[in-house]
Amino acid sequence: FFFVLVPMLARRALQLSLSLPASLSHRWATTAPFTRALMDAKRATNISFGAVADAMQRKEEWVVSTIFGETTPTLAEASTLAEILGVPPSMQPTLAEEMSDPGKAAESDGTAARLADDARQGSRALLALGAERRAAIINRLADLLEAETPAILEANAKDLTWAKENHISSALQGRLKLTKDKLRTVAEGLRQIAAQSHENLGRVVRRMQLADGLLLEKETVPLGVLLVIFESRPDVLPQVAALALASANGLLLKSGKEADHSNLVLYELVKQAVQTELPPDVVPITLVQRPTETLERQFVSEVLQLQGKVDLVIPRGSNQMVQSIQAQAKGVPVLGHADGVCHVYLHEAADMEKAVRVVRDAKCDYPSACNAMETLLLDEKIWDGPVAEAVLDALQKEGVKFHWGPRLAALKGEESTIQLHCEYGDLECAVEVVDGVEDAVRHINEFSSSHTDAIITEDPMAADTFLSRVDSADVFHNVSTRFADGFRFGLGAEVGISTSRIHARGPVGVEGLLTTRCRIRGEGHTAQQFSSGEKIFLHKPLAL
Repeated sequence: FFFVLVPMLARRALQLSLSLPASLSHRWATTAPFTRALMDAKRATNISFGAVADAMQRKEEWVVSTIFGETTPTLAEASTLAEILGVPPSMQPTLAEEMSDPGKAAESDGTAARLADDARQGSRALLALGAERRAAIINRLADLLEAETPAILEANAKDLTWAKENHISSALQGRLKLTKDKLRTVAEGLRQIAAQSHENLGRVVRRMQLADGLLLEKETVPLGVLLVIFESRPDVLPQVAALALASANGLLLKSGKEADHSNLVLYELVKQAVQTELPPDVVPITLVQRPTETLERQFVSEVLQLQGKVDLVIPRGSNQMVQSIQAQAKGVPVLGHADGVCHVYLHEAADMEKAVRVVRDAKCDYPSACNAMETLLLDEKIWDGPVAEAVLDALQKEGVKFHWGPRLAALKGEESTIQLHCEYGDLECAVEVVDGVEDAVRHINEFSSSHTDAIITEDPMAADTFLSRVDSADVFHNVSTRFADGFRFGLGAEVGISTSRIHARGPVGVEGLLTTRCRIRGEGHTAQQFSSGEKIFLHKPLAL
């Protein structure tokens, strides 16, 4: 849209202001790669077409031919052009280099590897600090969030204005918006993380007497370096930073452009907090920002190839983004979920008051969240009864749009064209009929995303069947799916919710960012002593 609209408007503006013939102004439409790179940087650069017009009035032909894509400027000319267009000084060199050499963007400049190495060193520095000092950093960050709330909200207002002007969806705008209450909740979660962080690292999880004088201990340690990619939600930044600090992991953060202003302010607060305990040249946490989207995409692609330098990638965002990251990753593990298709099943023994309260919360509390209900399942015995009617009425009053599933549509004498695996992310949901708890389990295991699913019932046997048979990361009884959240789970925050079956599942807090290593203390033991029979193994488990 941008690449179509800007050339069209610019062409018309140039015609009107300079009285250029249409044949000349039409040349704008064939923009060269470096000009597209310039367009890519539009948000950060605040491109001034008036400045271009002024240069053209002065008969600076190289500006004309460069803008119209007819010549490739020298590096000096590209630097001048970047300055003319109002590019911030910090971004001028990189943007000028890309304009003067369009193929340069495809080459690695080593930034990804260097930042990953810096994060690795930062992780080791955090580990050496000890639990008390790591907790002090997190508490300081919580204090800064509350103290700097006005500045954060002012920056967030700029992002919201941009989102509206660029017709970003209402669901994404909902995720983007920060409030005083939301920031207070984030700060509370950070203090919770700090309070629990003293037992994270160096915790012995297994002790064994291997032989006389030979002791094995398995202890918790950081994973190493994390890359967290997130869209739209700036509150993710301080939460993930706190979890990385508590687990002594190095962290690379890549955020969506729609939250640039908010994230810059929040990252400055993270740096201030870290520098209360570490010198400025130690950088355990970095917010990655490149001057163009082309370079940002290149950076992410490079990181996803850095096996041995980055230990875990955690994408948080749209289904499309997560799937793209998973497809690009080569040798670097990816933890997360592509979508959140969560179900609530109204069993025949559902209590009306609980059903209305839980379902309304699951769908309407935060419709764009990944743990919001997307499908309501009605037991066949109650689909047209008072409980189902009360629940649907409550949702309708909240403005929820219904999509009837095939069985329910047939019962109503209507047609259904919906897909039963669909994440709406808004005030709408699918509604379908199932034949009892066994059929509900079958339906959920077939159509859910294995994220979070709930049953509403007063029948304990039906609840136990549901909880034991539904194959999802989180399964609830008489509880809103919105409880699938790190803060609500008592984790303080989460780096994301995993539907993976390896390493961590459900809301991933500090424990999901740890691994283990073994320490053995001996007295000069050798393998040969045991193979010869000189010594024997005991393999005796010991109390922790």
